Amino acid sequence: VLALDGKIREVGEKILASNGKEVDFASALQSCEEAGGTLATPTNEEENKAILGIVKQYNRYAYLGIKEGETSGQFNYINGAPLNYTKWHQYEPNGKGTEKCVEMYTDGSWNDKKCNLYRLTICEF
Repeated sequence: VLALDGKIREVGEKILASNGKEVDFASALQSCEEAGGTLATPTNEEENKAILGIVKQYNRYAYLGIKEGETSGQFNYINGAPLNYTKWHQYEPNGKGTEKCVEMYTDGSWNDKKCNLYRLTICEF
């Protein structure tokens, strides 16, 4: 019922939704949290594919709920937990501390990126 042209997707226990807006990482995270969720965070291949579906629909890269921790090159979920699933693009992550956020490409692979760029907002609930 809530499928709104694929802008809302269900995957496992999660519901994914996008408002179609492109904003920086902090704004994307804030809008997801204000809506009662957080940034979309793939923890397995199925979730990655569901997020990719929204990325492809808008044909825009999207920020994921993953950030670089204190250790350069080590990425964690927004809540600080270590990643249990990754889908890095070849030769990524390569920012070595300068690229603290993670975006999803339109092929579903990940890239570490600066946090001040405008990327599609996709939230999970």
